[in-house]
Amino acid sequence: MANGRGARAAVWENFKNNPLFDISTEHPTTYYEDMQRAIFCLCPLGWAPWSPRLVEAVVFGCIPVIIADDIVLPFADAIPWEEIGVFVAEEDVPKLDTILTSIPPEVILRKQRLLANPSMKRAMLFPQPALPGDAFHQILNGLARKLPHQKSIYLKPGEKILNWTAGPVGDLKPW
Repeated sequence: MANGRGARAAVWENFKNNPLFDISTEHPTTYYEDMQRAIFCLCPLGWAPWSPRLVEAVVFGCIPVIIADDIVLPFADAIPWEEIGVFVAEEDVPKLDTILTSIPPEVILRKQRLLANPSMKRAMLFPQPALPGDAFHQILNGLARKLPHQKSIYLKPGEKILNWTAGPVGDLKPW
């Protein structure tokens, strides 16, 4: 499958009538409640190189099932994707039910415990005003790492990330 539509279409074709899956072409009014109750949330490749379902899954504590072969996942400093997610190759979509039902309960519980950590949700959201560890900070820390300087110029000893909210309160407002 070379595109997002192929991955999503394969999920639909293979599992639209499978009682283990709650998938729809619509966006039901219970969408977010359904995600909170689900163990796994499918995150197939979208039209872009990522899917908003990744954010939704993490925010609602649902184990993201990432179906996107070449995806570059955001905020790797704050989100241990390999530990919280399940990665399924696009070509393995027809085996998705077998893959998910074969995951041991203790692995599922470990992933759910990690997702329950408030820092996971915080790293994916943009609160106003900005808070240490939020998505705003994740973006700025990613940009800071790309600066052509040694880390010691912008990080104090012992710091892994900068606190971008340490400045004046007025700087925390978007306008």
